[in-house]
Amino acid sequence: RLLAVELTSSNTKPVVQEFQSVELSCIIKSTVTPDPRIEWKKIRDGETSYVFFDNKMQGDFATRAEILSRTSLVIKNTTRMDTATYRCEVAAPSDTKTIDEINIQLTVQVKPVTPRCTVPKAVPVGKTASLHCHENEGYPKSTYSWYRNSEPLSPDTKSNAKHQNSSYSLNPTTGTLVFHAVHKGDTGRYSCIATNDAGFAKCEEQEMEVYDLNIGGIIGGVLVVVAVLVLITLGICCAYRRGYFANSKESGESYKTPAKPDGVNYIRTDDEVTVICI
Repeated sequence: RLLAVELTSSNTKPVVQEFQSVELSCIIKSTVTPDPRIEWKKIRDGETSYVFFDNKMQGDFATRAEILSRTSLVIKNTTRMDTATYRCEVAAPSDTKTIDEINIQLTVQVKPVTPRCTVPKAVPVGKTASLHCHENEGYPKSTYSWYRNSEPLSPDTKSNAKHQNSSYSLNPTTGTLVFHAVHKGDTGRYSCIATNDAGFAKCEEQEMEVYDLNIGGIIGGVLVVVAVLVLITLGICCAYRRGYFANSKESGESYKTPAKPDGVNYIRTDDEVTVICI
C-alpha cells in the first residue's frame, strides 16, 4: 500500500451564530511523517489569506483562534466577516503523497436588526398604498411577514377568508406590501417581522387610516370659490363704471402755463433768449 497523507473532517459545513465559538475539523487520517507541516488559509470573495502559518496564528486570528488536536482550528467570538471557505493543508515529506488538503465552508449566522418600516398615515378609499419593510444586517438574508392589528397577513389572500376582501400582494423576500385598492377594512395598526435562521426582529406598529373621499364636498367648495371670485370681479367693474377709481388729476382743470412774474419781460431773438429785468 502506498503511504500517503490523507485528511478527513467530521463537519465540512459548520454553521454558528455570530459571537459564538466554532471548531473547523481537520483530521489526519493517515501519515508516516512524525511532524507534518500544518497550514490554514481563508478564502473569501476570491482572496486568499493565511490563518495559521509557520506554527503561528496570523492577523486578527492571533487573539481569537487556536489549533486543537494538532490540526483542527477553533475560532472564538466569530463575526460575520468569518463566513468563508477555510482550507486545511498538511505537508508530509516522508509520505509518498506528500500533500493533502480539505476545504471547510463556515457560515456565521447574524440575527436581523429592527427593520425599517414605512406605512402611509392616511389613504383615500380606492387608492393604492405601499408599505415597506427592510433590514440589511441579518445573514442569511431575512424574509418578511406583515401583521395588521397583531394578526398575520397571509401572502395568499385567497387562502384566508379574513383577507378575501382585501386586494393586496405581499412579497416575503422584499418586504413590500401593496394594496391595489384600499377599503375601509384595511384601516389598522401595521407591523413587520424580519426573520432568518439566527432569529427575528420586529418594527413598531404604525397606524394606517383609510378615509372616504367626499367628492360632493370638494365640488361644492370649488363652486363657492368660483362664486366669490365672480362677485369680486363684478364689484370691481361696477366701481370703475361709477368712477370710484378715476384719476383726480384727470378730473380736474387742465394744466395751465404759469403766469409771468411781475417785472420780468422776455425778449426772444433768432439766436438767443435775453431776459431783461425792469
